[in-house]
Amino acid sequence: MSRVCELTGKGRQVGNNVSHANNKTKRTFLPNLQNVTLMSDSLEKSIKLRVSTHGLRSVEHVGGLDNWLTKTSEDKLSPRVAKLKRELAKKAKSTAA
Repeated sequence: MSRVCELTGKGRQVGNNVSHANNKTKRTFLPNLQNVTLMSDSLEKSIKLRVSTHGLRSVEHVGGLDNWLTKTSEDKLSPRVAKLKRELAKKAKSTAA
């Protein structure tokens, strides 16, 4: 399982540990990923996702998973969440008609 947020695309970063003697060794910085169940109001189902804490705060700030998906471009999302976004758009289109 890759260490990438399914909503924001945030992944690992690479940097250096720097000692007191200024020796540099490579290291990785991993995102703080959490397994979360988010509720979709319009689809009326819950979705289990692996989300960074930054992504979770962003979803709550925007007003829920449905609002987050409508405002985010598909290239940032994982394939599973992009499919969910398309379902959401289809549902919104059918209720508007």
